[in-house]
Amino acid sequence: MLGADKKRRKIMAITKRIEEDKIEVVGEFKNIQVRTATIIEEDGVELSRSFHRHTIAPDSDSSGESADVKAMVAQFHTDAVKTAYTKHQEDNAPASE
Repeated sequence: MLGADKKRRKIMAITKRIEEDKIEVVGEFKNIQVRTATIIEEDGVELSRSFHRHTIAPDSDSSGESADVKAMVAQFHTDAVKTAYTKHQEDNAPASE
């Protein structure tokens, strides 16, 4: 009887996938915000979804980003934006004593 139960059990596939589901440009200095979704599915049915967000500023290293994010960095983080961002950072740095 135990052997018959094993044959009737359905083997379920649990999968985890990660996707960038939102990339947006915000603010004066064209910060790029990336939202990454982690999706857990069982036999193609979503069980859970969680999010992680990070921001790429004009002075950030984007070498580890996806091709889509790199394309946006190339388009929006122009030399003029980088220069304005650096000046803004310097102008708003705490005064040193």
